[in-house]
Amino acid sequence: MASSQFLLLVLLLSVFSVSADVFVSLDCGSSEAYTDHETSIDWLGDADYVANGESHVVQSNNTISHVMDTLRVFTTRTKNCFLIDEIEKGEKVLIRASFYYGNYDGKSNPPSFALQFDGNHWASVTTMSDQLVYYETIYVVKGDYLTVCLAQTEENQFPFISALEVRGLDSTMYSHVDDNHALFLRRRVAFGSNKTIRNTDDPYDRIWAPGISGNSIETVTSDATTIDTSHGDQPPQQVLQNAISTNNSLNIISWNMNFLPIDNVIYMNMYFSEVTQLDVNQTRSFRIFQDTESISDPILPPYEDFIQMYVSNLTVSPSTIFSVVRTTNSTLPPLINALEIFTIGNALTDGTNSQDVETLISLQKEFEVLQGWIGDPCLPSPFTYDWINCSSSDPPRITALYLSKFNLSGSLPDFSSMDALETIDLSNNNLDGPIPDFFGTLPNLKELNLANNKFTGPVPASLSNKNGLTIDTSGNSDLCSSSDESCQNNDSSSPGSDQPATGSTKNNNKNNKKKKNNLPIILGTTIPAFLLVWAIVGIFAILHYKNKRATTSLVNPGQISGGSTPFVDRVQMSENFEKHPEVAAHDHENSTNLAPLLLR
Repeated sequence: MASSQFLLLVLLLSVFSVSADVFVSLDCGSSEAYTDHETSIDWLGDADYVANGESHVVQSNNTISHVMDTLRVFTTRTKNCFLIDEIEKGEKVLIRASFYYGNYDGKSNPPSFALQFDGNHWASVTTMSDQLVYYETIYVVKGDYLTVCLAQTEENQFPFISALEVRGLDSTMYSHVDDNHALFLRRRVAFGSNKTIRNTDDPYDRIWAPGISGNSIETVTSDATTIDTSHGDQPPQQVLQNAISTNNSLNIISWNMNFLPIDNVIYMNMYFSEVTQLDVNQTRSFRIFQDTESISDPILPPYEDFIQMYVSNLTVSPSTIFSVVRTTNSTLPPLINALEIFTIGNALTDGTNSQDVETLISLQKEFEVLQGWIGDPCLPSPFTYDWINCSSSDPPRITALYLSKFNLSGSLPDFSSMDALETIDLSNNNLDGPIPDFFGTLPNLKELNLANNKFTGPVPASLSNKNGLTIDTSGNSDLCSSSDESCQNNDSSSPGSDQPATGSTKNNNKNNKKKKNNLPIILGTTIPAFLLVWAIVGIFAILHYKNKRATTSLVNPGQISGGSTPFVDRVQMSENFEKHPEVAAHDHENSTNLAPLLLR
C-alpha cells in the first residue's frame, strides 16, 4: 500500500527516535527541549520533524503557557507536513494538534485552514484570537510513520500550529470501531473533577476536562482506595474518583448533542463506578436513554471497579439528548463519572498508487530541492504537491510533473514505472547527460518539455518515433540531430533516424513505417550472377565512404543551438463549540426497555 511507501522521509529528516510506546511532544516553533514539571511531559523543538515554516512568538500580553508561546507558520506551499517516524505499522495512536494564535503577527486576524493526517482529511481548523483550539484523533497507523499536514484554504490566511503530540495506545482500547476508520474527539469529560486530568494521572495523556454542574446536580466523591481500571478503554483512576449525581432521586442526568452542527455517526463511552459500599437495603440502578428510548439494560455500577457502556455507529442529530434515568426499583439517584464522545470518520485511504510513490521517492532522493515535500503526494484532494497533478481514480495516479525552474542539476533517475504520466515539464533547469530513452516507453505521455537544460547527444529514437508526443528540446546547445554524422557515429542506438532534435515537434511515424515495410522487399530481391563483380566493387566503395565520413565527423561535430499545562484555561474544543457537554437535570418518566447495547 502507498501508506508504507514514504520511507524516503526517514532519510530526508533527522527524526528523533521514539520507543514502541510512542510519546512524542513537539513544541512547534521552539528550538529547545525542556520538561513541563507540572505534567512531567518532555517537550522537544520541532525543527527535526518538519522541513519548512517559520518560527514566531505570540505577543507577550497574550501568553497562556510556555508551550503555547511559540508557533510555526507556513507562508509557502499549498501543504506542509510533519513526519513522526518509528511508529509501528498497525499501532493505535492518539494525535493531538493545538493552535493558539495569540496575535503573533499583530494583525488580529486568526486564520482558518485544513488539518490532515496520512492523506486523510482531519478537520477544518478555525482558530481564535485568545483561546486555545485543539483537535484530537485516534486511529490505527497503516505504515511505519505518520504525517500531520496543514493546508492553506483561504487567501492570505497562513496555517500555523503551536503543539503536536502523538501518544501510543493499547491495541485493545477504542476497539469497537473498525480499524479502517478514525475517531475524532468531540468531548472528553471527568464529571465532578475541579481540574483537568492528563499525564501523569492518565498514562496515555488523554485530556479530561472538568464537568459542569447544573442546578440539580451534585458532585460525589468515591471513598474507594483503589479502582480497577485495567479493562475497557482504561480510564484513569482519578477520572473515576469523582462523579455527578442528582440531589433528588426523581431527577435525571442528561446532555445534548448541540455541539454537532449536522447529523453525525458517533462513538460514545460512558463510565460508571459506585462511590461507596452500599448497604443491603440500598440499590443504585439506572438506564441510558436516547431521547425517549431506552438503549441499555439496567446498569448497577460496581464499587472499586467500573462499568463502561459504549454506543458505536449511532447516527445522532444536534437535537439528540442522552439521559441517565433511575429505574423504578432504585433507592439511589443515577450517577456518571466520565464521558467521551467521538465522531467516526470515513474509511481511511490507502494513499496514492504505491508504484508512483516509490518512483517519486527516487526523484526526491536525487534532487535535494524536492525533499521538503512530505506526506501523501496526491491526497487528500485537492491538496497535492505543488509540482504534480493527480488523477481522480482510486487510488490516484500521478499524471504530471511540473518541475520547471526548480534548479535541478545532474542526470535523471529512471522513473519509467510512473506510467500514468501525461505531462513532464523539466524546462529551465541544469539537467545534463543524454536524454533518457525511458521517456519513450511511457504509454500515456503527450507532452515533454526539456527546453533550456544541458542535455547532450541525440534525441532517442523511442521519442522520435512516438505518435502523439509533443517535444521541446530547444536551448540544449549540445544536443545534435540523429541525422548528423556525429550522432550516427556516437549513438548506434538510433541509426537512420531523420527526426531533428531542435524545437517543439509533434511526432508521427507513419511515413517511417512505410519505409521500413519496403526494406524486406529490397533485401529479398535475387541478385543476378553477372552483377556479382559490380557488387564487390560497390562494397569497397561503401567502406571508403564510411571511413571518410567518420573522419569528417571528428572535425565538424554536429551542434544545435538554442537557448507547561497549556490546556487548563481558555480551552476551546474543535469546531469552536463550548468547552464541555451541557449537563442538565430534568424530570423524566421511565420508558420501556428496547434493544440493549453491550456493557461491561
